[in-house]
Amino acid sequence: MNDIPISILFSVLGVLILLSGFFSGSETALVSLNRYRLKHLVHSGNKGAKLASDLLERPDRLFGLILIFNNFVNIFASAIATVIGLKLFGESGIAIATGILTFVILIFSEVTPKTYAAQYPEQLAFPAAYILRLLMWLFYPLVYFINTITNGILRLFGINKATQNDSLSPEELRTIVNETGSLIPAKHQKMLLNILDLEAVKVEDIMISRNEIVGLDISESWDDIIDQLTHSLHTRLPVYENDIDHIFGIIHLRKALAIVSSQNASKDELKKIIAPCYFIPEATPLNKQLLNFQKNKRRTALVVDEYGDIQGIVTLEDILEEIVGEFTTDPADTLMKEVHHQEDGTILVDGSANIRDLNRMMNWHLPTNNAKTINGLLLEFLESIPEPGTSVLIDNYAIEIKQIMGNTIKTVIILENAVDLSSRDSS
Repeated sequence: MNDIPISILFSVLGVLILLSGFFSGSETALVSLNRYRLKHLVHSGNKGAKLASDLLERPDRLFGLILIFNNFVNIFASAIATVIGLKLFGESGIAIATGILTFVILIFSEVTPKTYAAQYPEQLAFPAAYILRLLMWLFYPLVYFINTITNGILRLFGINKATQNDSLSPEELRTIVNETGSLIPAKHQKMLLNILDLEAVKVEDIMISRNEIVGLDISESWDDIIDQLTHSLHTRLPVYENDIDHIFGIIHLRKALAIVSSQNASKDELKKIIAPCYFIPEATPLNKQLLNFQKNKRRTALVVDEYGDIQGIVTLEDILEEIVGEFTTDPADTLMKEVHHQEDGTILVDGSANIRDLNRMMNWHLPTNNAKTINGLLLEFLESIPEPGTSVLIDNYAIEIKQIMGNTIKTVIILENAVDLSSRDSS
C-alpha cells in the first residue's frame, strides 16, 4: 500500500467507516422493529417489510452475516488507518491512527447510526433488508459455515436454538393497550382492558342477589299481575309461584303485554309464552358466560350455588356493562345514593353497596375475593354480628360501623387511611 496515494487511502477509509455504520445501524434497526407492526406491513404488501421479516425468521444467520461484514470492514479500516499513520507520522503514527480511528468508529460507526436506527428502525431496516438479502444469497455458504460452528459450541454448553414465540400473555397485552397512548381513545382502551378482565370476574360478582330479584308471582290475582306487567321497568321477568325458590320460567314483557291487551287475556294464555329457565353456576367466569349466552341464544340466566339453590340473576346486559359501562343509568348517580361525603372528610356508605362498584367509582382497593357487599365484607371479617361503633382496619381502610338493622349492617363510615382514624379518635 506504500505506492497508493494517501488521498485514495483516506477515501477508502471513509467508505469503510460508512459501511461499518451501515452494518451496525442495520443490526439495531432490525432488532428494534415492532414485530406486530411488521406483521401488519407484511400483510399490507410492503416489500421491505417482507424481506426484513424473512431475515428475522433466522436471526442467527442474519446476525452472523452482519457481524462477518462488520468485523471485516472494521479490521480492513484498521489496516488502512495504520498505513496512513505510518505515512504521516512514522512509527508513532500507529498509536495515533489507532486512537483516532477508535474515536471515529465509536462516533460515526456505532453510537450515531445505532441511535438513529433505534429511533427510526423502519427507515433504515427496510432499505437495508434489500442489501442484506443480496449478501445473504451471495455469501450463504460462509454464513452457514459460521452458524454451524457457533450452534455447535452452544450445544456443548447445553443451549439449544429455541423457536421464536411472538404470542402474548393477557398481562403483556394489557401492558400494550396501556401504552398505546393517543393511538387508541381512552374509552376504547378501557373497554379492551375490561374485556381482558372478564376472565378474572365471576358471575356471582355482578349478579343481582336473590333478595333484589323482581319477579312475577303467578299465584297472585289477575289484576295484580296486570298491574305489575304494565308498570314493570324490566323487559324480562322471572316467573315463580308463591316464593322465589319456585321459579319456573322467564316471561318477555312485550309478549306479556300483547296477551294482557287481547280479548283472551288469562293466566293460562300467559303461561303459554313463559320460556323455560336457564340456570348457571355462580362461579362461571364472565368471558365463558358471555359465550354461553351466545351459544344458547339466551339473555337472562338464574344463578345457582353448588346445592342448586337460587342465588341471583344475571343478564347479557350485565356482562356487556362490565365492558362498555352502564347503558341506561349514570353509575355516579347510582353510587351517590349509597355514598355520602361528610363535612369531616369521612365517607358514609350504605352496607348494601357493591364493593366492586365502590372500588371502580371511588378508586379504592377493598378486597373482593369472597364478599360482594360492605355488609358481607365486615361480617366475614368479624365472624359475628357487630355492635354499632365497632371499628376495623381492612387493607388500610378504616371502617367504623355506624348503624345496625336486624342482622344487617346498615351504614358504615370509611376512611381510606388508618392514620385518619387514629387522629380522629384522639381528637
